[in-house]
Amino acid sequence: MGMQINTNISALNSYRNLSNTQNDLSKSLEKLSSGLRINRAADDAAGLAISEGLRSQVGGLKVAARNAQDGISVIQTAEGGLTETHSILQRLRDLAVQAGNDSNNADSRKAISTEATALVSELDRLSDSSNFNGIQLLDGSKSSLTFQVGADGDASSQISVSLAGANVKAIAKDLAGGNIGSKGTEFLLTDPTDMGTLTTTAMTFTSTKTDAVTGAVTTSSITTAALADDLDADAATGFASVDEYATSLRADANFSSKFSVSVVKDDNGAGIGINVTALDGGDVDVTATTGAGFEDGTAATAVSGGLKFDTAENAQLSIKVLDEKITAVSTARSELGASQNRFESTINSLNVSSENLTAAESRIRDTDMASEMVNYTRANILSQAGTAMLAQANQSNQGVLQLLG
Repeated sequence: MGMQINTNISALNSYRNLSNTQNDLSKSLEKLSSGLRINRAADDAAGLAISEGLRSQVGGLKVAARNAQDGISVIQTAEGGLTETHSILQRLRDLAVQAGNDSNNADSRKAISTEATALVSELDRLSDSSNFNGIQLLDGSKSSLTFQVGADGDASSQISVSLAGANVKAIAKDLAGGNIGSKGTEFLLTDPTDMGTLTTTAMTFTSTKTDAVTGAVTTSSITTAALADDLDADAATGFASVDEYATSLRADANFSSKFSVSVVKDDNGAGIGINVTALDGGDVDVTATTGAGFEDGTAATAVSGGLKFDTAENAQLSIKVLDEKITAVSTARSELGASQNRFESTINSLNVSSENLTAAESRIRDTDMASEMVNYTRANILSQAGTAMLAQANQSNQGVLQLLG
């Protein structure tokens, strides 16, 4: 091989290898300083695409876990209001039981009614004040709330919590407003002057009720036995008065299990008909009214105030209604409790998924520091050796000077 000075192949070769080594050394320094194996798409194009997908899923799962925790907070807020609602309803029931005793005089019943009115007003206020982040929970404005508890956009990533049964405002309105123990259906005598029209004919009574909270319609019917006319021996075929007829209705087990009856009187105090009230607060209809001597029924005029404690009969009616409300609130609380348990299970599942996906993303994207340190040491040694060899190659053509001397 001849001796050239214009082109130093050895120096060029050493420089090329040194440049590659410096590039490897620079990449190792970058990976060691950032902790990431993939710092740009060129480091691992496929790995970058996979890891970015995993990273977005992990981020979504973490936010979803926070959403589920917010759902628990909403449920706890709603149930807190329902817990106090339960307490108020239980106290109202105690008052109703107390009012059912005829040892109470008018002043005592008035005092009971005063406390009951205040408690019902507190229920209404509670329904307006129970909110989460400005969202009303107990006033019926929201029948359900939806929570995003997954990282994806499909239906399985959402949980809906029903608030339909937690309508405390409807309960307060129902207890305060006119259809509990305060109205029935009036059946007036076809001929008030002829009591002989009051026969012992069996009658079928039907109650149709629309739940103020859920909107569900329920219907229940009963049929009386042939009414017994034992109060007046002279009235072999009928009743001597409307009062006797009402008394016989009350004595019928089927009737008294679902309905109550009072006598409608004229201005002179004479009975001219009956007022039948459903114990469940529903609208009353009845068949065989003509045969019994009554006209078709018409709804009686509602009296202000839902719960009524002015008589033992109305107090018993109030007890039945309050039992319904207590059961409704219990059902709503149990549904909320079930949803809270579901959210807690969801959070546990999300945390496990997030952990596993984070590990998968880490294996793709993060630097194995020990392995990369080996590469860095190798590149560092090669860099020092390459620098030394480049210096030697640059000196290799100095021998030409001896030929020229």
